[in-house]
Amino acid sequence: MRISNTAQGDNSGTSGDIGRAWAEVVATARRTVADGLVVGTSGNVSARVGDVVLVTPSGVPYDRLRPEDAVGVDLDGRQVLGELTPTSELPMHLAVYRSTDAAAVVHTHAVHATAAAGLVDELPLVHYMAGALGGPVRVADYALYGTDELARNMLRALEGRTGCLLRNHGTVAHGETLDQAYDRTAQLEWMCRVWLTSAAVPGGRPALLTLDELDEATRKLRGYGQRRG
Repeated sequence: MRISNTAQGDNSGTSGDIGRAWAEVVATARRTVADGLVVGTSGNVSARVGDVVLVTPSGVPYDRLRPEDAVGVDLDGRQVLGELTPTSELPMHLAVYRSTDAAAVVHTHAVHATAAAGLVDELPLVHYMAGALGGPVRVADYALYGTDELARNMLRALEGRTGCLLRNHGTVAHGETLDQAYDRTAQLEWMCRVWLTSAAVPGGRPALLTLDELDEATRKLRGYGQRRG
C-alpha cells in the first residue's frame, strides 16, 4: 500500500487506520452489489480518515479489490494513495466532505430510487423514516455524471439532509460511519419502493404524512436504539 509523503504528513491517522477503513470501504461496496443497489461497477463508496479520502476505483469489480488496491485522495482531489484511478464520481464525494462533517459516503444506482427520481422533485412522505435523512428527500437536478455541476446540484438537494436522489441517476447518502451511510441508502431505496408500489395500485392514492407528523417522528427517532452507558 503506497502512501505519499503528503498524506503521511497531513493525515492524523496511521496506515493501520487507513487499512481498516479501506477494508470497510470494500466490504460496503460489495454489499451494494449483493443487496441489488448497484449492477456491475456502478455506484461508489468512500470514507474519510483524517485528510485522506479513500474511494473505490473506477471500473474495477468490487470482488477483485485487494488491500494493496487502496485508493486515496486529499480534499483537493490529488491522489495520495495507490495506483488505480479513483471513481469518476470523485467530485460528489469531495463536495460532501468539504461541506459536512461526514466520514462516509455511499452512492448507488438503486432501481426504485432511480425510478422515483425521474417522477418527482421531492419524494412524497410515505413513511416517517424520511426523518432519518433530515426531512423530505429532494431530487437533485440532472447533470452529466462525474462533473462539478452534478456535485453542486447534489449539495443543493442535500442542504439540511443526509441523503438525496439524483435525477436519472441514483442516490447519495452520507453518515458518521459507513454503516450509517449504507443504512440511510437502504432506507431511501425502501421508501422509494413503498411509494412506487402504493402509487401503482389502480385507483389508489397513497396516504402521506404531514410535516408536523414527520417532525414528531424525527424527534422520537433521535432516541432510537440502545443507549451507551
